[in-house]
Amino acid sequence: MAEITAVCISQKKGQKKKNVGKGILVENHGLEGDAHAGEWHRQVSLLAEESIRKMKEKGLEVGPGDFAENITTRGIELTELPIGTKLKLGGALVEVTQIGKECHDRCAIYHRVGDCVMPREGIFVRVLKGGPVSIGDKIEVIEDV
Repeated sequence: MAEITAVCISQKKGQKKKNVGKGILVENHGLEGDAHAGEWHRQVSLLAEESIRKMKEKGLEVGPGDFAENITTRGIELTELPIGTKLKLGGALVEVTQIGKECHDRCAIYHRVGDCVMPREGIFVRVLKGGPVSIGDKIEVIEDV
């Protein structure tokens, strides 16, 4: 079963995020209280625990939010979801808008180990229907009928 394992926010862009455990996804905006929320296509970022584990195996002490992701997941292959895929995250509905991102400025993690998973394995979504999200909430892929 796919689930949310962390909900993270930051007050400023360019910072790692803090796991706050729960939050509200606001329609066409993003995670309430997060610096990256706004009316654009990358309202909320997701990264799998499995991706974070790869960096731990390289000797880094990292955890949820350290890659500036809003939602950390377990049990779902995020990078295999095509753009346009709809997901139910807790009480909210989101749509995948981007897989990975170009890394313009190398982050502290990249400088320490020469690699970072977020540009390759992180995904971005926009919020179609707002609602609460918290640790332990199920993640469901919504099939269009």
